Amino acid sequence: MKLEQNDISMLFSVTQIPDLFFTEYLTQSNGDFIKVYLYIVFLSKHNKDVKLNDLSKHLALPFKVIQDALKYWEDLELIIKKNTGYIVNNVQEIELHKLYKPKLSANIDLEQTAKNKYRASAIETINNSFFQGIMSPSWYNDIDMWFKKYQFDEQVMIALFRYCFERSALHRNYIQTVAEAWFNNNIRTFSDLDLYFQKQECLNKLKKDISKKLGFNRPFTQYEEAYIEKWSVDFGYSLDVIEIALKKTTSKANFSFDYIDKIICDWNDRNLRSADDVKQFLIELKNKNKNIKSLEKKSYNNYEQRKYENLDALYSNAIQSTQN
Repeated sequence: MKLEQNDISMLFSVTQIPDLFFTEYLTQSNGDFIKVYLYIVFLSKHNKDVKLNDLSKHLALPFKVIQDALKYWEDLELIIKKNTGYIVNNVQEIELHKLYKPKLSANIDLEQTAKNKYRASAIETINNSFFQGIMSPSWYNDIDMWFKKYQFDEQVMIALFRYCFERSALHRNYIQTVAEAWFNNNIRTFSDLDLYFQKQECLNKLKKDISKKLGFNRPFTQYEEAYIEKWSVDFGYSLDVIEIALKKTTSKANFSFDYIDKIICDWNDRNLRSADDVKQFLIELKNKNKNIKSLEKKSYNNYEQRKYENLDALYSNAIQSTQN
């Protein structure tokens, strides 16, 4: 791998890194990848053939890490692969090209946005609160685009950056993923966001309560959490209803969320909305089962008891549930 040289004495030479590298790339990149990039920038001033094996040994990094790092920076266009090696691109020039075309087509929109004092104030708050007042110019375009795409009000946009900042994930992909999730949950205003957080808090409490009831000493899997969210959010069931279904697992050797889900889905299909509705249904079911058994005793013919798929003969332990 050949790198270009500047004929300057090592003692007095300086390797310059533009501030844009720190605002645009450093916070989002793997530490080993940054180490590789900085060393490549340094080496680009010296006219020597540098082999990947040499980089691996000199930087004390596995050969695979060197390869992955070069691919990473190549994908970001900070370096360009040639037959003889790599060319180190100018970071400032890259960002200038990113900003030039969008600003040509968005001049009118940006001027209109600038007139909105609330929007301008929100962006300034984001800059000062999460970027120490040195937010890169490209972020302004991204924020403006997110305002248009997700229709968030100013308070929600600030809350979005705070949410990601508090999780040490202040990079574009994560911010956009969170924004997409909020948008899909119909969040537009700060009141929507507050209501969403309240529901999430209730859901998290429900998960903890269920985990405690089941005696779990492990976190729920993604699929188990999806079941609980369905029972709570889609069906609107509280813990007192779900707990009745949970008690049915005590008599089963092999615990299964799928089994509980079938029971709760059955209740929802029957439009049983409260714990009292469920208990009344189980009482009626218990009486019905008693009548069936009574008929079986009186009959001299083979009697085939009615079967109910996936529900253990439709809650054969209904008596225990109602007693509990």
